[in-house]
Amino acid sequence: MQQNNAETVKEIIENDIWGSIKNFLEIGVHFGKGEKEIHITIGLILLLFVAFLFTSFVLKWLRVLFTRNMQNDDKLKFISVFKFIRYVVYLVVIVVTMSAAGINISILLTASAALFVGLGLALQELFQDIIGGIFIIVDKSLSVGDIVEINGKVGKVFEIKLRTTRCITRDDKVVIIPNHKFISETIYNYTQNHKSTRETVRLGVAYGSDVDLVTKLLIEAVIGEKGVLKNPKPFVIFEDFGDSALIFAVNFYISDSFSDPRIKSAIRYKIDAKFRENNISIPFPQRDVYIKRS
Repeated sequence: MQQNNAETVKEIIENDIWGSIKNFLEIGVHFGKGEKEIHITIGLILLLFVAFLFTSFVLKWLRVLFTRNMQNDDKLKFISVFKFIRYVVYLVVIVVTMSAAGINISILLTASAALFVGLGLALQELFQDIIGGIFIIVDKSLSVGDIVEINGKVGKVFEIKLRTTRCITRDDKVVIIPNHKFISETIYNYTQNHKSTRETVRLGVAYGSDVDLVTKLLIEAVIGEKGVLKNPKPFVIFEDFGDSALIFAVNFYISDSFSDPRIKSAIRYKIDAKFRENNISIPFPQRDVYIKRS
């Protein structure tokens, strides 16, 4: 008899404790009426908090799993990607958790449909930039240190973010390029395959010049110039018979495309000096005008 009374008292106490906890968790604010009523309670907030903690743990574990064999530079690139994925996952977790708690999510979605459409149109280009940034980071089509040309401007990439890529031009100006440009437009990447590039200096010499001597002088002007590679070796092409000159092109390889204008300028100085020493003239365009008298 005493044992039964003790069990009854225990059950009453447990029911009272559970009832108090349940009442506490149901404290909150309510919006709307009837089927459209929305309850924001302490229990829902705690549930969302636990869901966020669990999701954060899972995302962190997945990030470590996917990047464990990557180099530090690649890991830093993926931080931006995982940030974007984390925001999307958190949004999904909020919707799923509220739906599991008995809240009619369709009401919220219907009420905010116009807002979502407006945001979608306003942020369309932003999402394109983010998708472009993800493609750049994942397929490694662009890396820090690459030399690129876009809209006639040549720049060296020094920072790749999820939305934009930053380059410094040859005149020390920073160009901020939206990432969608790299997937929607033609971009020249000078150093995608390797760091060395082939450059050319073109010029014309007067008709009657010794073409063999011209070729020899052009090679001498290039060999030994600072920044020009010894291998592959430079070579000269006799391109064409121009209107006023014989057109030659001296081709050479450099390892720093960013310094291309400075190297070409130094080579032109040498060519001019060597041509003067050997009496080879670089003609200017000429036209013969005949005046016919009637």
